[in-house]
Amino acid sequence: MEHKLPTIETARMLLRPVLPKDCYSVYELRSNLELMKYVPRPRCSSLLEARELITDGNNNQTKLNWSATLKGDDTCIGIMGFYRLYLEHFRAEVGYMMLASYHGRGLVTEALQALIAYGFDTLTLHTIEAVTDPDNFTSQHILLKAGFIKEAHFKENLFFDGRFLDSVHYTLHKNNWIAVG
Repeated sequence: MEHKLPTIETARMLLRPVLPKDCYSVYELRSNLELMKYVPRPRCSSLLEARELITDGNNNQTKLNWSATLKGDDTCIGIMGFYRLYLEHFRAEVGYMMLASYHGRGLVTEALQALIAYGFDTLTLHTIEAVTDPDNFTSQHILLKAGFIKEAHFKENLFFDGRFLDSVHYTLHKNNWIAVG
């Protein structure tokens, strides 16, 4: 499915398609040890790798990826979107990262609500999933606030960087979102 990404507006932000000019922000996000602590993926080691992530993130057959920007400033402050689309099953996995200097302002929660609405209303998803590290309490709090429920805690189901990791899975079903939202 080819899908043209729209710009999504929230109260304080615009979520727009990720552009090559965002490679500096993507590099800052994906090379930061603290921000990547709970992400079982290799950190970026160059701007070229960040640019490749942008190109890969624009593959709208399996991913829909937005840059989060503040209204009035087109600088990318975060990336978020649907990273595993299973449209034949009406499911997708949502993910998000924001630069540390913007943490604690409710921006991820605000953007997540907009992505949920887009997923259910435009993509006609039935279920939105999220997977997090069991120690990432901030992300779990954001998901619970958005109406997600914890469905599973898998023990040592991922192997990354020479060790086995646990993962916690959350879901939000459209009928529950309507009741909450």
